[in-house]
Amino acid sequence: MLLPIIIFWLSASLLPSCFAAPSVSLISNSLLDPDGIFFVSFDGVVNVNSFQLSAVLTHTDYQYAAWYTSSGTVVLARRLLPAGGWSTLQLPHKLSTSDSHNVIVLGVSPADDKIHVAMDCHSSTMFYTSSEAGLATNGASWVASRFGAITTTLGTLNIGTTITYPQFVVTPDNLLQFVYRTGVSGNGATQLAEYNDGVWANVGSWASASGTYTSPNGVTSSARNLYIHGFTYRLNRLHVTGTWREQAGGVSCSSGGLTNHDTTYFYSDDKGRTWHNSAGTSVGTSVSSPMNVNTAGIIVDQLDADHGLMNQESQVVDSSGQIHAIISYVPGRFTQCVTNYEVDRIAHGFAFHLYRSSNGTFTKFEIPFPINAVGRSQIVLDSEDNAYVVLPFVRIVTASKSSGWTDWTLAFDGVAAGLNAFGEVTVDRARVISSGVLSVLYQVTSTGTTPSAVQLIDFGLNG
Repeated sequence: MLLPIIIFWLSASLLPSCFAAPSVSLISNSLLDPDGIFFVSFDGVVNVNSFQLSAVLTHTDYQYAAWYTSSGTVVLARRLLPAGGWSTLQLPHKLSTSDSHNVIVLGVSPADDKIHVAMDCHSSTMFYTSSEAGLATNGASWVASRFGAITTTLGTLNIGTTITYPQFVVTPDNLLQFVYRTGVSGNGATQLAEYNDGVWANVGSWASASGTYTSPNGVTSSARNLYIHGFTYRLNRLHVTGTWREQAGGVSCSSGGLTNHDTTYFYSDDKGRTWHNSAGTSVGTSVSSPMNVNTAGIIVDQLDADHGLMNQESQVVDSSGQIHAIISYVPGRFTQCVTNYEVDRIAHGFAFHLYRSSNGTFTKFEIPFPINAVGRSQIVLDSEDNAYVVLPFVRIVTASKSSGWTDWTLAFDGVAAGLNAFGEVTVDRARVISSGVLSVLYQVTSTGTTPSAVQLIDFGLNG
C-alpha cells in the first residue's frame, strides 16, 4: 500500500507576499587544515560526505572535527565554543586506500563522555578507537595519548569485515548507538549496535537484502540494500527514511543510471528493536524479521529506477515529531530515462523537500533551485521549524514553516561568495539544536591529488 502524497511545484512569484523565508548570517569561516588530502572517487571526496554522522560534532561546550591531512593521517580537532581556537592531534592511522567512502566519523557517549572514532572502511574492515572517559567535556590536554589503541572491532564487539557507512547516534536516554551496513552495495544489511555501561553490544540487522523487486520494465531483482537518509531521534521516537538500491542493473532503463528506487519511511519507539510504518502498523523486528523491499506500507514516495534518484541525502525531525527529508533526482519533465546519472543530475537534477503531516500524509515540494551537481544536500530546522537546506557548493536555501515550506529563497550563495567548495558538505546537527548555529564543513576544490583547504563555516539562523 502506498501512502497518500501531495506533490507541489510553484514559482516563487506565485507565493503569497506575506510569507518571509528566513535568512542566515555569516559568523566566521575557519581554516582547519590548508592541506587536506584531496582526490575524487565515486563523485566525492573522503573528507566531506553527506552520510558522515558526524565529521563535525558539538557536545556541551566543545566542537569537534575530523579529517585526513595530506599524508592520509587522521586528524582530530577541538575548540571551545563559541569561537575558541582549534587544537589538533593526529591518530596513528593513515587512510588505507583512495576511496571517498572511507570517511571518519565521531560520536560521544554522554554517560562517560568518551569520544568515539570510526574510520576508513568501504565493504571492508573498519578501524575504531575511543578516548579516555571525560575527555569530551573536561578540557584536558588534546593529545593522541588520551585515545586507546586502534582496533578492527567496535570495542570488544566483532562486527565483521564488510563494513560501510558508520554513524554514531545518541538516544533520548543518552545511550550511544552505532549504525552501519554489512555486505556490499546492492546486497547488504543495515545493522545496529549499542554502547551501554562502557560496552558495545549487538542489536542486529533491521533492514535486509531479501525479497523480490520487479521494475516497471519487468526485470526482477532478488538482492539489494537500504540506503538511509538518517537515523534520527526526537520526542522518544526514532525515524528513518531511505531508498532501496537493487543488485540487478536491468531494473533501470539504462546501464548509466542508478538502480535506486522509492523513498521509504518507518519508525521505532524502542530504540530500533521493533518497527512501524507511517500508519502505525508493525512491520519488522530487528534480527528475527528485519524489513525488506516487500514490507507493506513503507513506501512514501514511489519512483522507479529511471530518474537518477540519489541515496543517502539527509533528514530531520520537527518539533511536533514529523519527519522531513531531502531527496533528489532528475524530474520526468526532462527525461523518463537517465542514461548517465552524473551528466544528467548536473544538468537537470533538483532536490525535493518530502515531509510528513500529523494525519500521516506526505507532501513533496520541488525546491526551485537546481543542484548543479551529482551530490547531495543537507536539511536542518531551526527552533521554529523553518527549513534550511545546504545544497552542493554551500548554497543555502530556506523556507518558512508559516508558508508550509513553499517560499524557498536563496539565503547564501557559496559560489558567488568565492568559497570554491567541492560539491557535498556535511553539517553539525547538534550545534543547530543547542545554539541555533549552522556549522558547515567543506573542502576547497582542487585538481588531481593536490591537497586543498578544509574549512568550517558558521552561520546564524535568522528564522
